[in-house]
Amino acid sequence: MTDDTPQDAPQYGPNRQKEVYRSGMLEGEPPEYPVSYEALLERARGELSDEAFAYVAGGAGSESTVEANSRAFDDWRIVPRMMRDVSTRDLSIELFGEEYPAPVMLAPVGVQGILHGDAELAVARAASEFDVPMICSSVASYTFEEIADELGESPGWFQLYWSSDRNVAASFLERAEDAGYEAVVVTLDTPKMGWRERDIELGYLPFLQGQGLKNYFEDPAFCDRLEGDDPWADPEASIESWNDCFGDASLTWDDLEWLTEQTDLPIVVKGILHPDDARTAIDHGVDGLVVSNHGGRQVDGAIPALEALPGVVEAVEDATDADGEDAEDVPVLFDSGIRRGSDVFRAVALGADAVLLGRPYALGLGIGGEDGVRAVLGNLLADIDLTVGLSGCASIDEVDRSKVRRADR
Repeated sequence: MTDDTPQDAPQYGPNRQKEVYRSGMLEGEPPEYPVSYEALLERARGELSDEAFAYVAGGAGSESTVEANSRAFDDWRIVPRMMRDVSTRDLSIELFGEEYPAPVMLAPVGVQGILHGDAELAVARAASEFDVPMICSSVASYTFEEIADELGESPGWFQLYWSSDRNVAASFLERAEDAGYEAVVVTLDTPKMGWRERDIELGYLPFLQGQGLKNYFEDPAFCDRLEGDDPWADPEASIESWNDCFGDASLTWDDLEWLTEQTDLPIVVKGILHPDDARTAIDHGVDGLVVSNHGGRQVDGAIPALEALPGVVEAVEDATDADGEDAEDVPVLFDSGIRRGSDVFRAVALGADAVLLGRPYALGLGIGGEDGVRAVLGNLLADIDLTVGLSGCASIDEVDRSKVRRADR
């Protein structure tokens, strides 16, 4: 144990192990929810509707990018070190002046109402139990004000799909700031939705039923687009209006100046895969980056996110921001393919400041609501804690490039 390791740092791994082993051995009650991602996926396949399962599990085209995201982790192997005093572990990190208990955030997942009736409210309750930040999607089934109320004092960020109607985009940013969110994550890779074969085969797009549109239908700027004050008075026209303004394929980097003028919150851009895009984003004043290919949902055959991570991190370390200052303190987050604690470890070792967890918690929500999300989160934090300690690290800060090596294939 190092002098910097807090004595009261949560010991997620041993605590979770004691809980499940005692329950299983002494009470005859093994865990109610699957532990592995593969088992989560199979259970959700049997319990969700075909449409809901396809929407959350599917990807673009042949789904080769989804598969490549997972395989990319096998390119890197952890090198455990011994006799390092890992009796306690500190997983805490700091982003934009706020301390979080672990390098994990819940990725923005839209339309959660197709998975469970409590949707984002259930996720917010589970996240708040661990104080893990939740990133709320623009296309949530509840408004982000309702979700913020459920989060209470726990951290929350807001994800923006940049509408082609700038009044709507500005209104969303103002509402997010007023609701108490700590940062804005701007998704860059979805000016239009990708070609998702599973959804196409089922002819299924939940938004066309009005699902996931509550933030829009309760937004004053969006309602100004409609002939009447009540979007539900003519839902077909309202949904068509949403479809017309959902994304904006004409955006360029120069448009970021307008966006940064609309809010005082840190701006984090999501969807970065090329080092030059990282440099350009920083040059245009963003505060953080998320290396992501949208979980393989946008471009079939795209580069795995983990393969892109080292190059983006190196570009950030060498870049200067809009004021000509070194940009090495600009946080780089990672998304796409996180399934286990070893994945988190390897992403952090390759330079990520934190990771975004998506499909696993969404599947947990689908099969068990709040309890399912809580189980997925508790298991992941335990897995991270044990992987960090068993690799010879007493804190997440000790996890760096020296702790992994590229695998020989």
